[in-house]
Amino acid sequence: MINESEFQNKVSETIEELEELILPISDEHGFDVESAGGMLTLTFEEPTSGKFIISPNAPARQIWVSALATSYKFDWDESADSFVLDKTREPIRNVIGKLLSQQLGVAVQL
Repeated sequence: MINESEFQNKVSETIEELEELILPISDEHGFDVESAGGMLTLTFEEPTSGKFIISPNAPARQIWVSALATSYKFDWDESADSFVLDKTREPIRNVIGKLLSQQLGVAVQL
């Protein structure tokens, strides 16, 4: 497990990268992206209302994502140089892309 300082750095980098990748998609598809307190919140009105919350969980050293009525937990994987889904080891960018695709009803790749 990575230490607190490394975790905070990796989380900040990851959330900033996700925000940069998601902003052009939000402009194209008309959903809101808000970054505050180290969290990223995506709010959708169309095609159906919904909310994604991407937030760090420091005690567990994970990023937690709440989306489409499901909770996802991501661990830092040094060999992948990414946070990865705890069950499948899939990188966070891929999972968020799939979740956005499901929410928007169009193919999205981050």
